[in-house]
This record gives sequence, structure tokens and C-alpha cells, in this order.
Amino acid sequence: MVRAARFKLSRMTESSRLGHFRSETIVQSSADDAVLAILTRLASFEGRARFTTWAYKFAILHTSVAVRRELWSHTEIDLYSISEPAARWGDPLEQLEASALAEAIRRGVAESLTPHQQRVLIAIAVEGVPIDVLADRLGTTRNNVYKTLHDARTKLRATLTVQGYIPSSTRGEVKR
Repeated sequence: MVRAARFKLSRMTESSRLGHFRSETIVQSSADDAVLAILTRLASFEGRARFTTWAYKFAILHTSVAVRRELWSHTEIDLYSISEPAARWGDPLEQLEASALAEAIRRGVAESLTPHQQRVLIAIAVEGVPIDVLADRLGTTRNNVYKTLHDARTKLRATLTVQGYIPSSTRGEVKR
């Protein structure tokens, strides 16, 4: 597990900001967490892959989560405000259309989403906060954050479709 954690850490470009001591601490704790996760899920191993391959994914997952959490641990995340989009200079018609779409999205977020859905959508889609970090800050699970994000996107898509910004077609439908 330690070898898998070190391998994953070496592949993450952002891990270079951690320093040797924090990196080694993350490797050790991720390996420990992976072993615990393997032991709790041992009965669910179905044998569709080699055991080592199955076990390796736990070390990779735990290392990835630990690195993201460490990098975001001292970053302030404002979950209660929506920043203005940066202005883009260019074709006036494109700027007008983009401005109208941005305003429709802003209205859709404000009118059709709950405050919690707004916070989650803005944090992930605009601010780029990793889902596991946001789940930790909100005191919930990754799955709950995924569900909230999915519901928010569905509501926002429906609102923009009604307003004519998104064509109303079913997913997977082939246009001819």
C-alpha cells in the first residue's frame, strides 16, 4: 500500500507543493487508511480482477483525497457569495449573447435552486473546489455532494431549456 501511495503521489503534479515531510505523512496515512478500507470491504471482493489490482485502487483513492484535502486545508472557501464573471472583450454580438446567458444562469441559480444547491454548484463549478474537500467542509459525504450537484444541474438545465437557451432534446437522441 505504501508503494501504491508513493506512486500516486509521484503522479500528482500538485503534490510538489507539499514538501517531503507532509508527502511522507500522507503516504503513510493513506496506506493505513487503504488497509483499513480493504479489511472492511474484503467480503465484497468478487475476484473479477487480481486481488492486488483491487487493493491498489484503495491506496490510490486515499492518497488522492489526502493530497487534495491537504492542499485545500488552508484555503478559505466562501460558500455564500457568487462572484461576477470576468468580462471578455471581443465581438459585440458574442459579448451580448454571453452576457444574456450569464444573466439567465445567474437568475436560474437564484430562482430555481435552494441555497444549499447554490453553494455546492458555485463552489464546484465556479471556484473549482474538489468534491471531497467540499464534502469535508460541509460535514457530509461525497455521495451527498454528488447528489446535490446533480439535482442543481438538472434544475438549472430545465430552467435554461424553458427560457430557450438550451435546446429541448432528450439525451442520447441523434439529430439528423
